[in-house]
Formats: sequence, C-alpha cells, structure tokens
Amino acid sequence: MKKIAVCGVTGAVGKEVLRCLGHLPFGELSLTCYASERSAGKEVQTPFGTQTIERFSMEECRGFDVVFLCVSGSFSSKYGKQLSIQNEVVIDNSSYFRLDDDVPLIIPEINLSRCKGHRLISNPNCTTAILAVALYPIYRQFSLKRVIVSTYQATSGSGQAAMDELASQTANYLKSGKAGHRQFAHPIPFNLLPAIDRFEANGYTREEMKVVHETRKIFDDDSILLSTTAVRVPTFRAHAESVTIQTQHPVTPDAVREILQNAPGVVVKDDPQEQVYPMPLTSTGQYDVEVGRIRANPIFGECGLDFFVCGDQLLKGAALNATQIALQLFDANHFKQ
Repeated sequence: MKKIAVCGVTGAVGKEVLRCLGHLPFGELSLTCYASERSAGKEVQTPFGTQTIERFSMEECRGFDVVFLCVSGSFSSKYGKQLSIQNEVVIDNSSYFRLDDDVPLIIPEINLSRCKGHRLISNPNCTTAILAVALYPIYRQFSLKRVIVSTYQATSGSGQAAMDELASQTANYLKSGKAGHRQFAHPIPFNLLPAIDRFEANGYTREEMKVVHETRKIFDDDSILLSTTAVRVPTFRAHAESVTIQTQHPVTPDAVREILQNAPGVVVKDDPQEQVYPMPLTSTGQYDVEVGRIRANPIFGECGLDFFVCGDQLLKGAALNATQIALQLFDANHFKQ
C-alpha cells in the first residue's frame, strides 16, 4: 500500500491533487491530509472517503512514500529539505526550489529520468508547464533559437479571492458601470492587466522570467532565447499562450501537427475553418494541453512558426503534473520496497 501525504489540502492546488490521486491509477493507498492549525480537525471529502484534516507537524509527517507540498514558498523553504530526509519523495508545488541546482524541475513527458537519486522534486510554474509540454516535441525535432510568448492568464492563478473579485466586480460593473479592486492593482472585469507578480530590474515581471529560466532548466538548454509578456485576463480558469518560435532547422505546420498529434499530454485542436482552436472553456478540467492555430511565421521564413496553446493551470500547470510525477516514479520502482 502506498502511503501519501498532502500538505495544504484546503487550497486550490491541494484540492486538485486529491482529485488527481483518485483519477490516476495509483491502486490502493493510505492518504493523510495536512493543513494549518486553523483547518485541523475539519473534514474534507476525498476520492478515498471522508478524511479528517490533521495539523501539520514535522514529527508526524514522516515515513511517507510521497509528500505533496501544496503550500507557500516560505513553508517549503522552512520544511522542504528536512521532509525529504524523513520521507521517500517530496514533490513541491511552490516556486522556492525550482531554480535550485540540486533539485530537479520535472515535467514527466520531458525529463522524468532526472528524478533519479533525488528525494526532493520541484513542480514547474503553471505557465511554464503548459508551454513546455507543447514546445518540447517541436524542440526535439527542429531545435529552437528563439521563443516569444504572450500569456493570457486566468484569475484563478491568483487564488480563490481573485476569482471571487472577478465575479463580484463584474456584477457591480454591469449594475453601476463601476468596478472596484482589492486583489489586483486595477479592476479586472472587462480589462487586461499586463503585470503578474513584481517587476524586476530588467523591466520584466517575476512571472515572465520564471518562464525563461524554468524552460531552459527543463530542456537543459541555456542557449534558447526566450521572451515573455504575462497578462492577467478576466477568465476564471485555464491559461492561454500565444507562441512564436524560430527553429534551428526548417519547420512546417504539417510536420508540427503530426508531431503534436503523437505527443503525450497534448491534443491538437486546429481546424480554423470549423472554428476549432484552443480555448479556456474547452481546456478547463482537461488533462491534456490544447494546441492549435499552427501556422508558418512570415518573419522567420522557413524556420518560423506560430501557434496557440491553452491548458488548465490547476491541472497540468500544477496538481496533475505533480501526481503524474509520483505515479511514474511508482511505476519505475523509484521507491524502496
């Protein structure tokens, strides 16, 4: 029987991890749910029945095959490495360890083998994961020189309170013509905010630079030139991304469609004449990342391509990716018998 702990079960990612554990073929497992003292003693519904939430403590959280950290970076910085000593594997969903040279940053479809010998594993940023799962098959075939990405990120990327603000302030705007804001720097209804996370010295935001640094680490290729503009949009769930690439070798839309149709974690939605293309509404709740609008880019000639991707950032961008890592490590007999 697999012993699994989820720290932070009351948050959006923690709830999705519980659902993914029930949907993926883990077989029989023993589940322990942890949260803060405020939530301890409450009950939570899981695919394995009703569970009582336990207050997290280092003394109790030991001896698990997998510990999922669905918590803040400050929590991970304080407890992550010690938890990896007293448990078989810790999979951290925060940003804290992502660029640590000693911690692998994993997307199972790309680089699962780098988990070997590691007990602490980092899960990528949601925008990075959605991009990378579609981009990597193209990279393997044609290599990449340049990648330019514009994102359209849902309010759920900022948490439940941000989603609630979109709903309430949209209603206020429709009623009075005015919308307030607390979770965002400006009103989000009927608006776009080209600023996610704090601005850095180079003029890019931290969210934008995460895509740059994490993609290079996952692909193990620092030569790729990337630029990202991250935009918050008034949708509830699923992030979309417009991608322009310049490849090292000549590329065609038909060749990329064929590659992506056989790529794990990807579904091609690319029939413009029938109005079929990736959208937040169709990718919400789906495990695969949608890819479409695949077309030649006239700027980069025979080495240029444009496409559009959309994926559920709480699933492939977070909880699903983390649980897929655990499942494939079990299948690979990564854990002690």
